[in-house]
Amino acid sequence: MLIIAWVIAMFFAANIGASGTAASMGAAYGAGAVKRKWIALVLVAVAAFLGAVIGGGSVVKTISGGIVPSHDITVSITVLILASACLTLFISNLIGVPLSTSEVTVGAVVGVGLAISHIYVSKIVFIASVWLVMPFLAMAIAYFLGKVVRVLEPRLARVSTTTRYITLGFTVLLVLSGCYEAFSAGMNNVANAVGPLVASHVIGQRTGLYVGALFVALGAVTLGGRVLETNAKKITKLSVLQGTAVSLTSATLVLIASIFGLPVPQTQATTMAIFGVGQSKVGRDIWRQDVVRRIVKIWIASPVSSLLLSYVLVELVLKGNWFALWIVGAVVVLSGLVWLVRRMRAKQSAVGQRKTL
Repeated sequence: MLIIAWVIAMFFAANIGASGTAASMGAAYGAGAVKRKWIALVLVAVAAFLGAVIGGGSVVKTISGGIVPSHDITVSITVLILASACLTLFISNLIGVPLSTSEVTVGAVVGVGLAISHIYVSKIVFIASVWLVMPFLAMAIAYFLGKVVRVLEPRLARVSTTTRYITLGFTVLLVLSGCYEAFSAGMNNVANAVGPLVASHVIGQRTGLYVGALFVALGAVTLGGRVLETNAKKITKLSVLQGTAVSLTSATLVLIASIFGLPVPQTQATTMAIFGVGQSKVGRDIWRQDVVRRIVKIWIASPVSSLLLSYVLVELVLKGNWFALWIVGAVVVLSGLVWLVRRMRAKQSAVGQRKTL
C-alpha cells in the first residue's frame, strides 16, 4: 500500500502541474510575451517548484489534518483519497479544461470524512465560502484593471519615441507576473498531492514538499500544453497590459490564501480574472463562448464527483458496503438521463430553427 500511495501521489502531482499550474502562464503566452510554448512551461515549472518549497507548508497542514482528523487517515484511506482526486483531475486534463486541484482534493477528503463520520464542518464551510467569493473577487478586480488598461494603452501607443521600450518593459512585467502566479500556485497546489501522505505519516512535510514540487514541475512541462492553450487563446485574446492585470490579480489572491493555509481554486481565480478583463473589452458576449460554459459546468461537477468517488471507495473497500454503490450508481444514471434529455431537446430546437429559416 505504501508503494501504491507513493505512485498515485506523484502521478497526482504531475497532473496538478499539467492543470492548475500550467494555466498560470496562460496570460503571458496568450498575449505573446512568451512566444514559445515550451519556454512558458519551463518558466512555470521553475516558479512552481520554488513556491512549493518556500511557502507550501501552511496548506499542507490544512489538507493533512484541518478537514479530517489526521489520526483517522491511514495509508489505505490515503490511497483512496489520492485515487479519487487524481482520477477526476486526469479526466479534466485529457479534455483540456483547467480544473481546480484544490476543489478536487478537498472534495475527496470530505467524501472520506463523511464515510468515517469524522469531519470538521466549520472548516469546510469556511473553505467553501472562500471558494465562492474569491473567483468573483478576481473577476471584479480584473474588470476594473481592464478598464484602466483600455485608457492607458492608447496613450502609451501615441508616445512614438518610447513606445518600443515601454512595450518591452511591460512584456517583461507580464512574464514576471506569470512566474509570480506560478509561484503562488506552487504554494497552494502541491499540498493537494502530498498532504494525504503527510497525514498518514508516509513522508515528512519538508521532504514531501520537495518531492511533490519536483513532480509538479515535471507535469507542467510534459502535460500542461493543452490547458495552457485553453487559458491563453480560447477564452479571450489579451494584450500585454491585460495579461499583466490577470496574473497579478489571481496570483496575489492565491498567495494571501496560501499564507493562511487555505486550499483555494487558483485556476478559477485566473480564469475568472481573464473573464473580467474580457468583459471590460467585449461585454457579456464572452459568456456565450462554448469553452466558458464547459469550464463552469466542470467547476460545479469536480468537487462533487471526487467526493462521491472517495465516499464510495471507502464504503466498498474498507467497509464492504455495496449499498452505497447502488445509490451512487442510481444518481449517475439519473444525471446521465437528464443530460441526454437536454441534449435531445437542444438538437430538436436547432432543427426547428433551421426549418424556420
